[in-house]
Amino acid sequence: MKLKNWHLEGKYFDYQGLPIFYRLSVKAEEVSLLLHGFPTSSYDYHKIWDALAGKSSVLAFDMVGYGFSAKPANFDYTTFRQVDVLQALLENLQIKKVHILAHDYGNTITQELLARAEENRLDFTIESICFLNGALFPETHRPILAQKILISPLGFLFGKLISDTRFKTSLAKVFGRKSQPTAEEFEEFLEVFKFNDGRKIAHKLIRYMAERKKYRTRWVGALQRMSVPFRFINGLEDPVSGTHLIKRFRELVPHQKDIIELKDVGHYPHFEAPEIVLEKFFEFRNFSSK
Repeated sequence: MKLKNWHLEGKYFDYQGLPIFYRLSVKAEEVSLLLHGFPTSSYDYHKIWDALAGKSSVLAFDMVGYGFSAKPANFDYTTFRQVDVLQALLENLQIKKVHILAHDYGNTITQELLARAEENRLDFTIESICFLNGALFPETHRPILAQKILISPLGFLFGKLISDTRFKTSLAKVFGRKSQPTAEEFEEFLEVFKFNDGRKIAHKLIRYMAERKKYRTRWVGALQRMSVPFRFINGLEDPVSGTHLIKRFRELVPHQKDIIELKDVGHYPHFEAPEIVLEKFFEFRNFSSK
């Protein structure tokens, strides 16, 4: 599926005057909820969308500041507000049960959802969770240079001035050596990032890195206490959250042993190895692969 079609086939939800882009395929009561990461969008899941939609209802959305959603300069870009937006969207769509497939920053969003579930602050139930690569623990996160600059005092300037070539070069570093995007796919990543002048707020989106440290007790604790069915699919060649993350996960969450390790795959398993991710996700959800 091409980016243009992904956009045209989506819808918008109004959140306090902000248009939030989402795609929904309805097949059953329980919904596979796809959560994207930084700095990309829900389009990351386009290679597995049709297959997932053939098995269950599927929902993907672009967080505020990402993809085809609004990118206001004055929004409070915190994890808590992003989760508020997600809860409002699920309420609007009357979704009561979700099976989460999350990547990167989407994992942090899920950790906050788990914390709110413990506080009885959700109007829906989390039926299962499947994580893809993402920095669950601030002490193991290895940001690339562009992320370090964005979160620095000069981040606002870097975000505005980052060239198309620098964006592509930085993104390429987190993919596996054998699973790099094509030139056309890099252009699509760039187009989504630049949509609605996304450069101007990139330094605000990256603040979640500081939040992970500040709210570590809340978010790591929720992860350690979760009791829903769980699987972790990890691309080991990821320099940000690959092999070293899995090692730390096993230390801190030893009772969660369902971990799938993918060799020669980087930070975006669902994009780099979609067939394998589908196979392992279907297996996890007890779906037939046919």
